[in-house]
Amino acid sequence: MIQRFLLARPARLGAAALAVLLTVSGCNLQKDIDVDLPAGPSQLVVECYLEPGVVPRLTVSETVPYLSSPTPTLLTDVAVVLTYPSGQKEAFRFTPGLDTLTQKLYTHKGKNPLVARPGDTFKLEVYDTQGRRVTGTATMPARVPIDTVQWKFNDKSAEERKAYVLVKFQDQAATADFYRMQIHTDSISNDPNRDFELDDRLTNGQLMTLGTSYRYSTNDTLLVTLYHLDQPYYQFLRSVDDAQNANGNPFAQPSAVRSTVEGGVGIFTILSYDRRKVIIR
Repeated sequence: MIQRFLLARPARLGAAALAVLLTVSGCNLQKDIDVDLPAGPSQLVVECYLEPGVVPRLTVSETVPYLSSPTPTLLTDVAVVLTYPSGQKEAFRFTPGLDTLTQKLYTHKGKNPLVARPGDTFKLEVYDTQGRRVTGTATMPARVPIDTVQWKFNDKSAEERKAYVLVKFQDQAATADFYRMQIHTDSISNDPNRDFELDDRLTNGQLMTLGTSYRYSTNDTLLVTLYHLDQPYYQFLRSVDDAQNANGNPFAQPSAVRSTVEGGVGIFTILSYDRRKVIIR
């Protein structure tokens, strides 16, 4: 009867009915196949975020085959050269370590705190003894200040009483601008509990407001950071989000990461941001 019903009314075939039909008829649609993944040459992977007032640091690694172990390899034959806006060059030292503030590992380090102003352009060159070479160029965006940080509590009982946060800032009207907002609790060493990117296509020149859900409690200490991004870094972040969302999803199109460097994979940019520390009362 199930089969007659399906043949008579195919337009109303649902997932549940199809599952029953396959079970009754004993169909087996599973087939195991082996796919050979080509092993291409490994590339250098560069991660460098310059920040005014901070000694420059950089992490260099290399790509590995998709299904291989993610165990990192410390590359000891890599040279790093940073070119300043004046044309002066600085060779970074190979001194692997841990940034105690961000809890990120680095492999190479400069000598002195970086001096950078909005509009300054820096160049990066990374190369090794195998002939691999990665280059990149980055220009520091202007700092966009946070105008206000506000919050409001809901009307629930003390156990469920939470506040949402609103962050306001003025967008620049003369340019296309890109932003990233992060909110950390207690320390930026922790993962942010709010992190997203946006552009000003629909809000050019306006006072922009970014908000959260009801998630913060009384006496929570928040570090609110507004980054003003250059377009390559913004596109890199969005492509990373797309790649993470597509990974493991059989219905999503594969998405490649859009690097800001040439000759390899990775990011080279200059951070420009405003940060506020607030305590929810």
